[in-house]
Amino acid sequence: MFHKKIKALFHSAVSSVASSISQFTFHPEKDLTRTKKLPADTLLRFLVSQGASSTRNELLDFFGMDTHAPSASALNQQRAKLKTTALEAVFRRFNDSVDSLHRSSGYRFLAVDGSSFTFFSAPRFASPEYFVSEGHSAKGFYSMHLTALYDLDRRTYADALLQTVHEKDEFRAFCSMADRLETIPGTKNIYIGDWGFCSWNCMAHVREQGQYFLFRSKDILSKGIISHFRFPGEESFDTTVRATLVRSRSEKIPSLRAATGGLWTKRRLLTI
Repeated sequence: MFHKKIKALFHSAVSSVASSISQFTFHPEKDLTRTKKLPADTLLRFLVSQGASSTRNELLDFFGMDTHAPSASALNQQRAKLKTTALEAVFRRFNDSVDSLHRSSGYRFLAVDGSSFTFFSAPRFASPEYFVSEGHSAKGFYSMHLTALYDLDRRTYADALLQTVHEKDEFRAFCSMADRLETIPGTKNIYIGDWGFCSWNCMAHVREQGQYFLFRSKDILSKGIISHFRFPGEESFDTTVRATLVRSRSEKIPSLRAATGGLWTKRRLLTI
């Protein structure tokens, strides 16, 4: 069955990272080197599969209700030895394996979106950058924002970026992911996003990578990014527009637009 193959690829990715776990620990000479109830591979599999229940219940479920399952304290001690790059390495190696199962159609459709997550914690566990004082909680709460790329054909996440609630910037997150995402040979990426990602900067980053985008924009009658263009009066149409982007607000900009007839950046001329 296909799901068994996917599970096998995941276990393979975990085993690959666990075999070189010294690269992903704070003290390579001793961290996660001794045999315990939570060795490196088991710890990684648990962290990926952990649900929303209490840590104790999740441990019991993971170990099949075994009364000798590791305690929450043991988990915290083992997890503190592990760098976050370990889980990222599992993510990358798993995705590389899944990509090898699919034949390329010439295009890779990647949907992008973001969402905020709220959680309760204590100062000794969570960084102050995630703390939010306002809200219905008298003690405050913690929050983070996730922006992710989802492969519509493979049904896997191609990349993700976490930001603290006070540094939430979906434009910057998208540009970072578009810049670092490796392109599958013989395949063009098509980034699909809602109007929260429709900006000239996002478009320029995609074009710099030689890829394509499809962003939803606000209505042409609004004050959105396309409000300054002239469009046909039909309900639906397909038209080409030109825009000149510069860093200056000088009155000389109109003459520059007429001279270039394209999308101008600090480095070179781009066309839409």
